Amino acid sequence: MDTAELMERTPVDELAEVRDRDLIRRISRSDEEAFRALFRRHAPTAAAIATRIVRQRFLAEEIVQETFLAVWRAPAAFDPERGSVRSWLMGLVHNRAVDAVRREEAQRRRAESAGAETVAVEDPAPLVVEEAVLPQERQAVRAALADLPREQRQVIELMYFEGKTQRQVSAELSLPLGTVKSRTLLAMRKLRTALVGMER
Repeated sequence: MDTAELMERTPVDELAEVRDRDLIRRISRSDEEAFRALFRRHAPTAAAIATRIVRQRFLAEEIVQETFLAVWRAPAAFDPERGSVRSWLMGLVHNRAVDAVRREEAQRRRAESAGAETVAVEDPAPLVVEEAVLPQERQAVRAALADLPREQRQVIELMYFEGKTQRQVSAELSLPLGTVKSRTLLAMRKLRTALVGMER
């Protein structure tokens, strides 16, 4: 921790940091309640940072979820010598958000160079369907669908329950085809993450 940060910290900050570090230690022992507590404490600020960078709420939400999932999987990545838990978390969110913006810009450039057709993205739907073969897994998929943001769920329902193509969904919802593809990909990633979490 640098001298400036140390001098600016108040006793309240110090207490918060002690608590955060305790939560990280408990998370390293797979303590789910500690993980939920860390998420409740820092997710709102993380979402605000991500939204300010990517300017898309649903994408910002995914970035926050991915960041905290990474913390759950590898809490040992936190190095107390390099700063506070809060600054570490916000740094992770900032980096992921910047990467997301770069990916979006690269995809937009590729789409423009390809003409009217947008870049095709890999459709992970077959992998999700494979995981939903048994009745209880189908029920898990329905529950995961219900947790999706409304705009993502709407696209998925039109495509996979009404059999519409992405072009047809684009026309019906008056959305650019690229937006439909992006929402489809984000929704399918969230479904896969939810299904993997239910297997544990």
